[in-house]
Amino acid sequence: MRLLLVNDDGIDAVGIQALAKEFEKDYELVIVAPEGQRSAASHSITLTKPILVKRVEIPGIKSKAYSVSGSPADCVRVALDKLVEGPIDMVLSGINFGLNIGADVLYSGTVSAAIEGNLYKIPSMAFSCEIGKGTECFETAAKYAKKIFEQVKEDLVKNNIVLNVNFPCIKEEEIKGIKVCKIGGIVYDYYFVENRNGEDEITLALEGRHREEKEEDSDRFYLKEGYITITPLHYDLTNYNLMQKVQEWLEI
Repeated sequence: MRLLLVNDDGIDAVGIQALAKEFEKDYELVIVAPEGQRSAASHSITLTKPILVKRVEIPGIKSKAYSVSGSPADCVRVALDKLVEGPIDMVLSGINFGLNIGADVLYSGTVSAAIEGNLYKIPSMAFSCEIGKGTECFETAAKYAKKIFEQVKEDLVKNNIVLNVNFPCIKEEEIKGIKVCKIGGIVYDYYFVENRNGEDEITLALEGRHREEKEEDSDRFYLKEGYITITPLHYDLTNYNLMQKVQEWLEI
């Protein structure tokens, strides 16, 4: 199989390198990642300026690698449209520095890169790891990412979905197992005032998660319990259940 590796933390991030080292043992890889940090870029693409693409060498990794001066979604588009000759069997995004659970998936460049692959009718997986100390958690996450990939790859190529996978940052022997579950609710909605410039201008910074939902069958709950979580994501945004009702609202 030929795999496209992308992320939102940048070409030099430890997560994508851990993933590449694990997967290139058995698969052909092409690595295309932002030139720098692009976390929370969501599904943005570059429209108003040219994108710079550079061939790069990553120490310890033999696979072809490119940096892109755009967003994570740009990386997928550039790879599939210009850099890769022949088909890509799957897009792997990550391993992200930090979890992408709950409402994070709406803002995540990691998840959005996987979705972009999915828009090209390519099955995709997004991997994210809880932030810890050192690189050990990413090495463990990469091992489990490959194990999960090996189990789902045959079925995943038959289905046009994204699997969002999150890893707790704990020792390998402490991982209790894998839970397929729904996403919970986490909202970034708390800003604090950094500076006030007179009466008409203030500077705001995002403090972080202010409001959390702790549902016992959600990704957030199981990660705290020491499980790896997997959530299948589907991106047909049409609410078919409400189509008839909205039709009734309108005189057409």
